[in-house]
Amino acid sequence: MSLKDKLHSLKLKYKGKKMAPAFNAIHTFLYLPNEITHSGAHVRGADDLKRTMNTVIMALLPCLIFGMFNAGYQHHLAIGEITAVDGFFGSAFWSIDNLVVGLWKVLPLVVISYGVGLAVEFLFAVIKGHEVEEGYLVTGMLVPLIVPVDTPLWMLAVAVVFGVVIGKEVFGGTGMNILNPALTIRAFLFFAYPTWMSGDKVWVHGAVERANEIAGGAQLDAISGETVLGALAQGKQVAYSASDMFLGFIPGSVGETSALLILLGALFLVFTKIGSWRIMLSAVLGALVMGLIFNGVVSAEWIGTGSKFYSLMSTEFWHHLIIGGFAFGVVFMATDPVTASQTNKGKWIYGFLIGFISILIRVFNPAYPEGVMLAILLMNVFAPTVDHYVVQGNIKKRMKRLKVKTA
Repeated sequence: MSLKDKLHSLKLKYKGKKMAPAFNAIHTFLYLPNEITHSGAHVRGADDLKRTMNTVIMALLPCLIFGMFNAGYQHHLAIGEITAVDGFFGSAFWSIDNLVVGLWKVLPLVVISYGVGLAVEFLFAVIKGHEVEEGYLVTGMLVPLIVPVDTPLWMLAVAVVFGVVIGKEVFGGTGMNILNPALTIRAFLFFAYPTWMSGDKVWVHGAVERANEIAGGAQLDAISGETVLGALAQGKQVAYSASDMFLGFIPGSVGETSALLILLGALFLVFTKIGSWRIMLSAVLGALVMGLIFNGVVSAEWIGTGSKFYSLMSTEFWHHLIIGGFAFGVVFMATDPVTASQTNKGKWIYGFLIGFISILIRVFNPAYPEGVMLAILLMNVFAPTVDHYVVQGNIKKRMKRLKVKTA
């Protein structure tokens, strides 16, 4: 008996019983369900939730693989075993040693994210008696890509439980949540364990242990793994070039460093009609407008060079697009079809405000220079309001046309 037949027999055996959702989930994850609509008005389409989620995961895989190599590269660079990258295709970056370190650090994050998250999903499906939804397939991949590489696994597990339960299940599950679950998990980690989500030691593997050894009296060089945003927020000079920031050879969250691969993922999502190009483009425009405003303030000398805001204000406006998690958040989380605006005009407003507010928070909050998370969560809350006024505006326009025609 084949695996498919065995799973189908288990599905029939447990049909109508408490554990039915669990077996159905395994069966439909591996194979296309054979249930189809036989009557009534319906639309037939080749895409479904599982296929949509798998498409987004395909767009995320290059960021995951690059993040593994970058985790090893930043580690070996910090401890002095290598000097600097020798080009995008150079052996200094794409080496087996870097991949081994990356696999050792990143894969456990992926396993914990999926293991704990899906366990909670299965538990709620069994308790509530509904089918297991595929919505966590993308969330489970996003979570390890938006956290520091040295995030303790138990912290990640606690955050995942919180994010799935509070961020999604209490609202009714996939399709009903008002907040992006992955960003809810990230927000929980930041506010519950802030020392593990910021600073200059959590972004490079081994930096914390080396710092502890130094504090204990060991004669070792200190490791600093500051992100570009962290350094700018403290008024420091950044040693990375624009090409390094664009390609991703910088410390940061696992999957957020390479703007190049994120851009390719964006094109893939737009081509497959999964991600909204309106949200992506309007968010970029919003960020550029806010960046230009700050550059104008600095050039007009409205603010002194000694101000704690000066460094990020004076940053080239377009640099904001390639540093931090802005690009990743806009492409993979702001475009979440559940929590984003649904109307076309609403998407323009929603995306523009995300970009605008992201840079605003980034500059005016030195303690937390990465503002895209808070901006997206804020606009998640206001997305229904934006759509409401867009719809009401259309209704008023049509009412006016009707009055003119009947007059």
